[in-house]
Amino acid sequence: MLITDVEVEGYGRVDVRLGGGRVVGIGRRRAGRGDVDGRGGALVVGLHDHHVHLAALAAEAASVRVGPAEAGDRDGLVGALRSGPPGEWVRAVGYHESVAGELDRWVLDDFAPDRPVRVQHRSGALWMWNSAALRAAGLDGGGDGGDGRFWREDERLREFTPPVRLDLRGVGSRAAAYGITGFTNADPHPGQDLPELLSVLPQRLVVMGIGDAPVKFLLDDATLPTPGELAASVAAVRPRPVAVHCVTRVQLLVTLLALEEAGPVAGDRIEHGSVIPAETMPWLARLGVTVVTQPHFPVERGREYATDVDPDDQAHLYRCRSLAEAGIPLAAGTDAPYGSADPWAVMRAAVERSNGEAVDPRAALDLFVGDPQHPFWARRLTVGAVADLCLLHVPLKEALDLMSADVVRATFVGGRRITPTE
Repeated sequence: MLITDVEVEGYGRVDVRLGGGRVVGIGRRRAGRGDVDGRGGALVVGLHDHHVHLAALAAEAASVRVGPAEAGDRDGLVGALRSGPPGEWVRAVGYHESVAGELDRWVLDDFAPDRPVRVQHRSGALWMWNSAALRAAGLDGGGDGGDGRFWREDERLREFTPPVRLDLRGVGSRAAAYGITGFTNADPHPGQDLPELLSVLPQRLVVMGIGDAPVKFLLDDATLPTPGELAASVAAVRPRPVAVHCVTRVQLLVTLLALEEAGPVAGDRIEHGSVIPAETMPWLARLGVTVVTQPHFPVERGREYATDVDPDDQAHLYRCRSLAEAGIPLAAGTDAPYGSADPWAVMRAAVERSNGEAVDPRAALDLFVGDPQHPFWARRLTVGAVADLCLLHVPLKEALDLMSADVVRATFVGGRRITPTE
């Protein structure tokens, strides 16, 4: 394939030839037609979402969103749960207590008594079921079910619920429109059949816990291991890297102590890094562990964080610029469906951050162009590079000023176009 008249960083306006799934030539513009006329737009490496939950994202097509932005308040939540025919299961996602307070089976019974209802918390860690759902699943006897609140029991609950249609083709198509050429799926306990399930996606895949991908460790404060216990678990999977879910101060400290004891390896990651106190940053830099963060969360969730997060942690939320300045390897993931699936919205949020955490537009783009196995190693378009590419409507400077998915014109994986032709 020949892509003519594109702007390539370091080369200017050139033609780019692809072959065998790679970039085989970058040269001066020639007269004549190519397979794709770039019209002076930038050709850049494709975006990689370094932290996403693809099956959950695909299930959104069969779900109703009931977060603060969608449901708004109690009345909005009740209306959403009662929509659709009586008796049919309702799968609601994105809930936060700011909508209608704490939910349990009895509150949900009052909201929607005539149908099985299950509501997932925005964090993805908690499901709340009403009595009709518990009865339909056979979980309303022998003490099972209780108050209808299930913490981190997705794997067990899956066998009790109706199959959910997964719109994976839709996920892949929408991601291609964003310029995404690869995903890192961050589920903590992936089934061995997950790669096959996800294989319908046109993007490249890294599935944590499968093959040589990082092994995911999910930490919760209530069941937190000691540093020595976590170090032993990390040592048991070496030489593979680990990706440790850290959303609280204590989880980060336990992880750093464990990595110190087990010894870090290339590819080790901190997922989220929701709270990173300033005094831990030299430690992170010395260990060389990459932080895969979500700089959009303080923007998307600012109102809730203002009341939910301990005042002592407010200044340390989802650091971005301060991590980079401290020499800490940094990348980003959308965490979709628990955050926006649009990486350009994440970049825009990173640029607009307050409290000294804003980064410049180019640095924001670099959060999503890292090597899939080593997210901090920014890929660049050069001869010999894998032809996972994103063609923009406009030059790069204009795209960075706009910071919108609207600038994406075409996406290529291995030199094959995965967006519809014009």
